[in-house]
Amino acid sequence: MSKIANMMRQAQKMQEKIGEIQKELALKTCDAAAGGGMVTATVTGAQEVVSIKIDPSVIDPKDPEMLQDLVVAAVNEGLRRSKQMATDEMSKITAGLGVDIPGLF
Repeated sequence: MSKIANMMRQAQKMQEKIGEIQKELALKTCDAAAGGGMVTATVTGAQEVVSIKIDPSVIDPKDPEMLQDLVVAAVNEGLRRSKQMATDEMSKITAGLGVDIPGLF
């Protein structure tokens, strides 16, 4: 088998593995909290926010900006953790190849 054909086969296997990992990541979640746990966001490995929990004690009609800030902070941290989880999983495939695939997720 030629070197190019072998490389193509390896690339196809890698692409299949990436697809499998993407499916697995869509089922995994990351939780992140803000305000000492007053607001919690749950994000999938596919970077989708699936839930936001807000402690009723943090809801102050006179200060909606505080609640907005806590929600944004929790969601952003959840997304950061989700991206890190995806990066960690993908590095298992790309480890040893000597390549960095920026923006894969």
